[in-house]
Amino acid sequence: MKFSRIPLIALALATAPAMAADVEVSLTDDSVKGQYNAFGANSDIQFGVGHTYHEGSRHITNLDLHAQGRTAIGNLPTTAGLGMRGLYWDDDHLDGGALGLGGYAIVNVPKVPGLSFTGSAHYAPDILSFSDSESVFNVEVRASYRVIRNGEIFAGYRYLNTDLEQYHGDIDLDEGVLAGMKIYF
Repeated sequence: MKFSRIPLIALALATAPAMAADVEVSLTDDSVKGQYNAFGANSDIQFGVGHTYHEGSRHITNLDLHAQGRTAIGNLPTTAGLGMRGLYWDDDHLDGGALGLGGYAIVNVPKVPGLSFTGSAHYAPDILSFSDSESVFNVEVRASYRVIRNGEIFAGYRYLNTDLEQYHGDIDLDEGVLAGMKIYF
């Protein structure tokens, strides 16, 4: 399984010159996550690929596809996206995955240039889950500050949980307070 991810990541990186993109890295006490997002300069579609390594040899890979656009919440400029997140996770004796439906919103605060708040949520019921996963729920909230034109730092909270089909329980695949940085290019 290790080698099958390489062509997908290479394809995503090869599209970078024709598209706007960002790369982010975030850390919790128990995990590190890398994420690459690409979107055309005038496109209404965003594509993303990410990988999380969780302490104890748990690997989580995600593929994202969202329709995105600009809107406003109150008088605050907002970028919103609706779409799906494909997720595959592998632990020592268990593995699973899902196709979660959901979205995200990035709210900018004009009175404090560079400050924004992001929230995202994706849910996959049993019908969209496979292997050992019965359902998957993923939520993340964070506050970001753009330090320079093409870089920002952020802090927040991430929660990724799956119910287990055969074991009548659940696992928190990744959970915790996070900090990270994002670079735009």
